[in-house]
Amino acid sequence: MRFRILGTLEVCADGDRVALASPRQQRALAALLLNANSVVPVERMIDALWEDEPPVTAAKQVRNSVSALRSRLGAAGASIVTDGPGYRLRTDDGELDALRFRRHVAAARALAGQAKLVDAVEEIRAGLALWRGPALDGLRTTTLAGRAAVLDEHRAEAVELGAGWQLRLGEAGEVVRRLTEFCGEHPIRESSHLLLMRALAEEGRYAEASTLFHGLRRRLADELGVDPSPGLRRLHERILAEATPAEPPATVPEPAPHHRFDRAVAELAEAVTWQWRAEAELRSLHRPQPIALRWSAVTRPGRPALRGDLDDIADAFAALPLPQLVVLGEPGSGKSVLALMLTLELLRVRTPGAPVPVLLSPASWDPRREHLDRWLAGRLADNHPALLNPREYGRDAPTRLVLGGHVLPVLDGLDELPPDLRVAALDALDQAMAVGRSLVLTSRSAEYEQVRRESGPVFSGATVVRLEPVARQEALTYLASRQGAGHDRWRPVAERLGREPDAPLGRVLRTPLMVDLARIAYGRPGADPAELLDADDAGVLEGHLLDSFVPNAYAQVPQPPGRNPKTSPSGRYTAEQATHWLGFLARHLERTRSRDLAWWQLYRAVPVRTRSGLVGALVALLFAVTGWVDDGPGLAAIYGLSFGGAAYLTHRFGRAPEPLRTELRFAGAAGRFAGRFALGAVMGVLLGLGWSLATGLVAVLALVFGLVVAVHVWLAKPVDASRVAGPGTILRNERTGAIALSGSFLVSLGLFDGMAFAFTAQTRFLPVLGGRYDLALAVAGGLAGALFGFFMARGVAAVCYGLAGAIAGGQVFPPATNPVLPLVVGVCFGGGIGLAVLVTRAWGSYFVHHVWLAATGRLPWRLMHFLDDAHRRGVLRQAGGVYQFRHARVQERLAATEPG
Repeated sequence: MRFRILGTLEVCADGDRVALASPRQQRALAALLLNANSVVPVERMIDALWEDEPPVTAAKQVRNSVSALRSRLGAAGASIVTDGPGYRLRTDDGELDALRFRRHVAAARALAGQAKLVDAVEEIRAGLALWRGPALDGLRTTTLAGRAAVLDEHRAEAVELGAGWQLRLGEAGEVVRRLTEFCGEHPIRESSHLLLMRALAEEGRYAEASTLFHGLRRRLADELGVDPSPGLRRLHERILAEATPAEPPATVPEPAPHHRFDRAVAELAEAVTWQWRAEAELRSLHRPQPIALRWSAVTRPGRPALRGDLDDIADAFAALPLPQLVVLGEPGSGKSVLALMLTLELLRVRTPGAPVPVLLSPASWDPRREHLDRWLAGRLADNHPALLNPREYGRDAPTRLVLGGHVLPVLDGLDELPPDLRVAALDALDQAMAVGRSLVLTSRSAEYEQVRRESGPVFSGATVVRLEPVARQEALTYLASRQGAGHDRWRPVAERLGREPDAPLGRVLRTPLMVDLARIAYGRPGADPAELLDADDAGVLEGHLLDSFVPNAYAQVPQPPGRNPKTSPSGRYTAEQATHWLGFLARHLERTRSRDLAWWQLYRAVPVRTRSGLVGALVALLFAVTGWVDDGPGLAAIYGLSFGGAAYLTHRFGRAPEPLRTELRFAGAAGRFAGRFALGAVMGVLLGLGWSLATGLVAVLALVFGLVVAVHVWLAKPVDASRVAGPGTILRNERTGAIALSGSFLVSLGLFDGMAFAFTAQTRFLPVLGGRYDLALAVAGGLAGALFGFFMARGVAAVCYGLAGAIAGGQVFPPATNPVLPLVVGVCFGGGIGLAVLVTRAWGSYFVHHVWLAATGRLPWRLMHFLDDAHRRGVLRQAGGVYQFRHARVQERLAATEPG
């Protein structure tokens, strides 16, 4: 009799497999085999047989199951014996694979102890060959899972033992082959990753070893909230040191230590790879087989004619004498797809020292105000904020990456710039690239030629290629790729294209965008592509396909059970809702002449007077309540108008906030925490003494101010540049920082104001207006307000809040007579200050304006969820920290729809 538990449970007798009658018998046998030659009490058998509450007859049913099992096993059933309080299955290592595995491992360890590593490797391979999958695969109940997991851990240890011995034998290639799949099965097992990194390093594959490390680091942080072990980090640093060239690049000013800068390059390459690989998968660029994008180079005297398709573009770019490529095409011809696939292919074949291709949209660049390199460095910092961490990558890593030639800009969409900026942009690009730097630029053909005519000769050394129209047969093959054999729904379309290739339908189906929209619109069973034959105008037909895109993307289909909401589109949105909300966002982008849908710029969708009024009214409300509690409606009006007016003017004329791009991190912050605590404590002491508070109250203020100032050191720049800052990540980090910042002001200044109201000695310095106003307090309040405004939003806010502080701070009102009033005053004043701080941060501004837009029906309440859902449906695409519409023509068409 043979028992096998290293995989699915199997029982064999005389070479034939024995079928067990029921899952209960299987679990009973599994419990006995996991404890072979040991007594398994009836209570443990009950736990193994029933996941939930066992029946009152459980003990009897266990006896019945064991009896049936003995009968099923025939002569071997006698090996199951009753022993005291339970049952024991007598077997040896010749009958149970788990015992044979342990014997092989023990023998391998003994051979390794005798320095017979070759024999040890063979022995442990023999043991691992017994495994057919996870122990008791498909049969794990709660009780069985624990013992089975121990067996799985023994298998993992054996794999690592064998890999370690093979590394000592110099078999790094074999270790890479075996451990690559194993690490994929165990994505957070550090010891296996350490061995694989060592093997890759010995093979000279340093970039892959670094990528492996950062992938593990990201998963450990996401799933367990921990960093890799010190040993793994030391190995990674040694690998980077071995991979770093002896001399730093001469063009990089003030380089940081080699290993830190090399790590910045490696992590940037990894981040860009993951970013665009995920985007390519989400856009389904590989399935069905993509439309063949063919290109041909613009012929020039003395240069060979170049032609090719999507698979050839990377090789063609690498062979260029000057690595500068301009890709032209008609709207929807596939320029963005080519740029994305070229970026991924250049990353795949990238060698150490080669520049990292970074795909960017130039739509946010103003060449009249910002140099190209400064803009590139800024975009790197926005998308990879960890690069700004000097402790991890040295000082100003984004700028050094750009100036040192470590970045290959792939700029997708010169035509997306406003028309009045295109000439300046092309001229700036020509100047920056005159020294032979690498560049890829895409543009619509007409816009590029227009700019060339206005700017004169530019990019004289660059290779210019044009995307060719989609061939008729290739379009038909793509359109019919998902219909079954024998279906000919597309035959009328094929016949019309054959008879009239230059008819409106033929002209429309010459661009990949329109072919793809046609497949989306008529690819489902029941849709009739013959409707396309009715249009006799190309513009009308294109409009029809563009209009059908969003309704088809949001078509309601049954959802399978167990669907993961984080990776699947939500069914909560109807096509009408999506069209309405996306149309509003498209009009917002068209008005602002932008392609980037950034959540922190949503305030621009609200008229400036409305958004300033919203913020001013909210701040005025809390300060008016404070004044009312202090001394009635007169002071309420003064407080509300002064601080509400300051908030209004700040948001009307001040600079718009940008996200903080920080994350909570506690490690290594003790020293800075102590310094900030001391600074905050001094501020609390000065405020307490200035308002003549008692010593004990001054000490409380010192403690509170010290803590609220010190906690800000935990908001630090990220440390892993291999993570791309997506819209959701930026929002979560900014929200944490904004709430922490406003909360600290609320607590500290609210506590101070309440104490001052309750316990101040009511000292008067320079009273005027019959004692109702004190000039000395007004000066102090004005200075405090100016410092507060400057901290929040610099110049304009400093003036506005300085005036508000002078007006409100000089007011003299009687001390508190009710012990509850100081508490109310402190809460209201602190809330007003906290709100004033919050709305000057990107998340606070977004929150206020999003609530307004959602309440007026122009956007959904869960906007980020809706945008993420639209991204998964392919309506939007993600470019770093912003969303963009899938294609400019989709945005333009949605913007042209009338709001409902």
